[in-house]
Amino acid sequence: MSAALTPSYRRDLLLLTLLFGLLFGFRLGSYPLANPDEGRYAEIPREMAATGDYITPRLNGVPYFEKPPLMYWLGAISIRCFGSSEWVMRAWPALFGLAGVLATYGTTRRLYGRDAGWWAAVVLGTSLLWFGLSRLLLLDMAVSFFIAGTLFAFIAALQEPPGRRRRLLFYALYACAACATLTKGLIGFMLPGAVIFLWLLLLNQWSRLRPLYLPTGLVLFLAIAAPWHVLASLANHSAVKEQDFAWFYFVHEHFLRFTTTIHGRHQPWWFFVPILIFGLFPWVVFLPQALRQMLAGGWAARRERAPAWFFVFWAAFIFLFFSKSSSKLIPYILPVFPAVAALLGTFLARTFAEGERKALRVGVILFTVLCCLIVIAAWVALSGRPEPQRLALLPYFSLLLLVLVAGSAATLLVHARRGPHFAISQIALTAAAFSASMTYVIPEAQRASTKPLAEIYRPLAHPGDRLFQYRGFFHDFTFYTGRTVDLVDYHDELEVQFLTPAERAARFIDEAEFRRRWAEPVPAYALGKKQDLAALFADKAFRYRLLGETREHCFFSNQSAAP
Repeated sequence: MSAALTPSYRRDLLLLTLLFGLLFGFRLGSYPLANPDEGRYAEIPREMAATGDYITPRLNGVPYFEKPPLMYWLGAISIRCFGSSEWVMRAWPALFGLAGVLATYGTTRRLYGRDAGWWAAVVLGTSLLWFGLSRLLLLDMAVSFFIAGTLFAFIAALQEPPGRRRRLLFYALYACAACATLTKGLIGFMLPGAVIFLWLLLLNQWSRLRPLYLPTGLVLFLAIAAPWHVLASLANHSAVKEQDFAWFYFVHEHFLRFTTTIHGRHQPWWFFVPILIFGLFPWVVFLPQALRQMLAGGWAARRERAPAWFFVFWAAFIFLFFSKSSSKLIPYILPVFPAVAALLGTFLARTFAEGERKALRVGVILFTVLCCLIVIAAWVALSGRPEPQRLALLPYFSLLLLVLVAGSAATLLVHARRGPHFAISQIALTAAAFSASMTYVIPEAQRASTKPLAEIYRPLAHPGDRLFQYRGFFHDFTFYTGRTVDLVDYHDELEVQFLTPAERAARFIDEAEFRRRWAEPVPAYALGKKQDLAALFADKAFRYRLLGETREHCFFSNQSAAP
């Protein structure tokens, strides 16, 4: 019986699904979508479901080709089937996060045994960045899962002789690479392809490659990845390069994003170093020891430790690729985590089996030190906030710090009384408790939501009224109201070059045109930041009625206007 069919394998998958399903689903829909990112990736599927156009994604009614549509399609399907609640919109990242945990378990078990698979799953699922991004409506968790699926399928397929299982694993490789491409573009196949090529080349593993079922695999890849690219290009072709889908998508959003600072996301080369350290909390404390053990014998023993070197190549190449890129954001580093989790999980399982108390003791001490550093850094960060926000965040930060202090103290106590093996389990419990506590901090620390103001507008909405956003674009507002808006003195990231001149003139207006339309006897509503509205509200010639406000935004109308 194959490992994939054993009762223990099925029981493990079920138990991991229950445990991490509960963790990733905890309070998933209990707070509004974050502005702008979650609002953006919720609004595009909403407009897709509303218009029935699944070829051209739109944001605020404007074609939006920054990313391919797979996550938009999944979101639109969810909206049509289950509605548009926060829980529904965040369910896909949570499911992909869970799927990544299960895939890490399955592949690590196949390579190194059941205990290694379990610990790899625990490491990944309780790592701070993996957990955090499983709760945010972004594209990065989905593309990380598909990239991991591609690479896991490859290394697992090489362990199989020619036959049905090997063929199915290679087909999974091609399908995952295609889905990654449909999620976030060409990196979906370029990154795993580069990792595989470098590993084959430097470790001289070419003889293990055949058969790789390339002809049928390419057909499968193209059948999944190519149709949308072709249809979108045909539907949005223009003789002007800035208005042509193919140029914008392939050149502007891929080549120029990597090689230039055109997207305004430039960071220093070391940007991802602290992200990896704190994102891998708490398990980063074991990383140096894990690498030393897993790569014992160094380069001379690379043939005997080929799978371990594969995971190292995977993590190192993706880390260096994005470090070199001129465009850097925190989630970009996420595809590294499944590979690192496989190495750490195998290290922990072997260390337990071999009774290496010293190696675990060092990790326990480093965990305590790291908790202390995080406590200090959190208080410093909190003290730098404006006083109203600092007072609002204080109870939630106190909860986080209490978890860290209590968790590190409990780890030291368990280590002293029962040894390092039980202390590692306490670290895992602390990580899970810390992650759950983060769900109370996230809504307070993120940018202010406009959901309360959208709820004010919904009962007032009528066909034909006008809706403006003043010197800003608040993505979540369009999602919660189900309405596109006209923008005043602002374009944001909207790709207005894909609109006709008449459409741009109607939707993107200046201050003078806004005041002219505002004075007409048509119901009009507007939303803006308080700091941007100060001069407008101070003008006695401008008449308005304030309908609602949050700590950052005001929502007002021209109906029953008062100075």
